[in-house]
Amino acid sequence: MTQQDKNKLGDTLWVIADQLRGAMNADDFRDYMLSFLFLRYLSFNYEEAAKKELGKDYPESSSKDNRDDFIVPLPLQFWYDKNQEDIENFEMQMRRKVHYVIKPKYLWSNVTELARTQDNDLLETLQKGFRYIENESFETTFKGLFSEINLNSEKLGKTSKERNDKLCKIITKIAEGIADFSTDTDTLGDAYEYLIGKFAAGSGKKAGEFYTPQQISTILSRIVILDTQDPVRGPKSKLDKVLDFACGSGSLLLNVRTKLRENGGTIGKIYGQEKNVTTYNLARMNMLLHGMKDTEFEIFHGDTLLNQWDILNEMNPSKKIEFDAIVANPPFSLRWEPNDTLAEDFRFKSHGLSPKSAADFAFLLHGFHFLAKEGTMAIILPHGVLFRGGAEERIRTKLLKDNNIDTVIGLPSNLFYSTGIPVCILVLKKCKKEDDILFINAGEHYEKGKRQNSLEDKHIDKIVETYQHRYEIERYSRKVSMEEIVKNGYNLNISRYVDISDDEVPIDLKEVNKKLISINKIIKTNTDKHNEFLKELGLPPIN
Repeated sequence: MTQQDKNKLGDTLWVIADQLRGAMNADDFRDYMLSFLFLRYLSFNYEEAAKKELGKDYPESSSKDNRDDFIVPLPLQFWYDKNQEDIENFEMQMRRKVHYVIKPKYLWSNVTELARTQDNDLLETLQKGFRYIENESFETTFKGLFSEINLNSEKLGKTSKERNDKLCKIITKIAEGIADFSTDTDTLGDAYEYLIGKFAAGSGKKAGEFYTPQQISTILSRIVILDTQDPVRGPKSKLDKVLDFACGSGSLLLNVRTKLRENGGTIGKIYGQEKNVTTYNLARMNMLLHGMKDTEFEIFHGDTLLNQWDILNEMNPSKKIEFDAIVANPPFSLRWEPNDTLAEDFRFKSHGLSPKSAADFAFLLHGFHFLAKEGTMAIILPHGVLFRGGAEERIRTKLLKDNNIDTVIGLPSNLFYSTGIPVCILVLKKCKKEDDILFINAGEHYEKGKRQNSLEDKHIDKIVETYQHRYEIERYSRKVSMEEIVKNGYNLNISRYVDISDDEVPIDLKEVNKKLISINKIIKTNTDKHNEFLKELGLPPIN
């Protein structure tokens, strides 16, 4: 399926969402719609696997409608009815091969048939289906996946019948709108990602909590997959472990995976952490929708700053988990509660605690602690981390003295849904070859939009290639020695090192003086003439 077709699918779904949500908050409707798309994906994936498992025993379809979304009765249901004694063994094989099981009555085509016929049992069937997938489908992979989807919410209707009718309408519209498109994983995954972006744009500031625009994700991804010591050598062939400790919907992690695969590389496993339970569920769905097996990713629900993830709390240095690449877009300048216990935390002890007013460096130090010696970390932060004083200055100074900050990239303003301020990307390494710091001032290189600015491919390429080759470009990038940074009091304000302000036009003071003398002579001559007229009229002269 071409990218154009994928975008068309995304647009089709977005139009449906816009038409159906009515007065419902975009975030609320997003959760319903994306959950239904996920159920559709799980269903079709399961049916294809069942077809392979059963081979010639898989019944022929007797459906009058051959579109995947409307095949009823389901062949798999027919097989279940005729082979009761084989079901247990069949499901055991499916758990082993596809890692989950869905009873035929909960599969998407049966759900769409209930919706199409306005069946009063739709709401109850969906509730039971979601609970079955969460609790009985397979071990912990789907645990709590639909926990935030409230099918009894008054946002869907005041009575059970109104809610059932609303769900019938939503599901029928989705099924009809998407029926003619491909059901392959890439297509559904891209459509899901597209919708997350569209809902983020529609939600405004709240969206910044879970979504990093694809253009910025691409910059971080292309940077961290490059060889750490010599980026000119190009992308690594493999990243064993990749982490995003504030992963939101998981789009940044998936972007790293995509960029590495496009360059012939592979990733062992990706790890994400997310505090918001709704967004955590979105991330898990996003991974599965992109064809990832449950053994290829691990998303944890918990607070990053409190380090609630057991695998990141290993006290034995020999067993400490480290990551080849770390990417993150944490909440900007989040207020937090540092205390004496955190002051002794292994993540912060060597550098100090971020101030209560801004946890930016706390997020950075959390990730940096788990960065492998040959790894690269790229994190998006507000510009304040580059120059603010106090505790942040002490942390910044320590990182600079240890030669851990590799590159500082300034981005244009108004690229994010959550804020209009310009932000920066810090690239960090534990074993850095160069003893200077590369500054890239890309703040003036963007495509202006009505509501949101954006980066085109040429802007992204220029940033990444400048980083990769450490190019020095007038009014854009410069390598700065530590001596100069020390002279500037460890201040990393980008404009100190790469000034993009317009040069002052040189002024010829002698020429200006000549003109002023000439002007004064003309003024005197005309004043004298004017005073003659005033004298004739008996009026006082102008001095």
